[in-house]
Amino acid sequence: MTEVEFYDVKTKDKFKTSEFDVREKTSTNENTGNTTTRFFAVAKSPAGTHECWRVLGKNDAEKYQAEAKKAV
Repeated sequence: MTEVEFYDVKTKDKFKTSEFDVREKTSTNENTGNTTTRFFAVAKSPAGTHECWRVLGKNDAEKYQAEAKKAV
């Protein structure tokens, strides 16, 4: 899988890893009723037990999900 760079907010340090999950979050605007879908890469921090999240574009999310399916 492709290596992605993350920023750990708690330790204020950057790290790269190829072990991450792609997660999808959907939210609905209460005023307009429009639904927005956002994609994130989520990895475990090398310095602790917490997770580090990185925003992904739709194209990158689809690419990483396809790579993960090929690896399985």
